[in-house]
Amino acid sequence: MIPPLRALLVLVFTATFGLSPLFTAPFAGFRPDQLPIPQVDPPIQPAGYAFAIWGLIYAWLILSALFGIWKRGSDAGWDRARGPLIVSLACGTPWLAVANTSAIWATVLIWAMGVSAVAALILSPRQDRWWFQAPVGIYAGWLTAASFVALGSTMAGYGVLTGSVGWAWIGIIGALIVALVVLWRRPKAPEYGLTVIWALVGIIMANQTTTLSVSLLAAAGIVVVLARIARPRLAV
Repeated sequence: MIPPLRALLVLVFTATFGLSPLFTAPFAGFRPDQLPIPQVDPPIQPAGYAFAIWGLIYAWLILSALFGIWKRGSDAGWDRARGPLIVSLACGTPWLAVANTSAIWATVLIWAMGVSAVAALILSPRQDRWWFQAPVGIYAGWLTAASFVALGSTMAGYGVLTGSVGWAWIGIIGALIVALVVLWRRPKAPEYGLTVIWALVGIIMANQTTTLSVSLLAAAGIVVVLARIARPRLAV
């Protein structure tokens, strides 16, 4: 028996997305030669250790896809969210290869990944929270931060409006606005907000007192997101 198409596509693209790092060069930010104004350790970029979250994201998304095709293949609630998730994973499959070639196209692609991942989170089924909402929430949370990291690095690299510190401020504020809107739409998705906080902590660790204003802004952002996460629980 052939599995339902959307469930099958989620599994296929989750597999290609998860395996893609095996077939591309490692990526640790845009290389200096990819941008007219080289961005070496831009202040908007989290410390390297923060990117270890991808291991959790890949593993949990694969488990989610396997559970979905096994137990929820024709479930209407799951299917509603599968459409944007398929788009995000399909865009994510070539992302590392693109990022090692073009900062501009990598930024466009990661925004497509992020927007569709957030849409999948908002549409995620109320049931099976730990099988769908949690992994997609972590994935969408990291992409929310990563989209603004890519945007800030690229814009600073082309000298648009301001420099790297200015774009760090713009990127952090932008990511916070998006995060608060998502948490307003899906208030019981703390895993999304906690992942954004993980990225903000990474920014603080990368900057520390070297770029103190960026660290302080990221710290203020952590407080704001924590308050938003706690609000539904305080109302119970």
